[in-house]
Amino acid sequence: MSIIPILLVSMLLFFVLFFGIGFLLNMLLRMTWIMAIVYPIIAILIINKVDFSEYFTNTSASFSNLGKSVSELAPFDLAILASGLLGAITSGVTMRLLRAKGYRMF
Repeated sequence: MSIIPILLVSMLLFFVLFFGIGFLLNMLLRMTWIMAIVYPIIAILIINKVDFSEYFTNTSASFSNLGKSVSELAPFDLAILASGLLGAITSGVTMRLLRAKGYRMF
């Protein structure tokens, strides 16, 4: 069983998922780059197994643990997460182009 088709499907799914979520948030909230800003927080929650409140109460240990978790990621995992970020950024670019051409969403 080859891992390349699984990687390509996963990358496509993350791209489409975060493009779609970003596009809908842009339409509803009229904040073009909201998903590109929120995506790193989502990625941190996916990567690190520390509670979100720990980043405020135990900052140094949480970010140290995050750095360790990121350095232990496989290249395929990084590619999948990067495609999600690319989808979030692409949704912002798409929305900006649509608004420049005169389309109004809600």
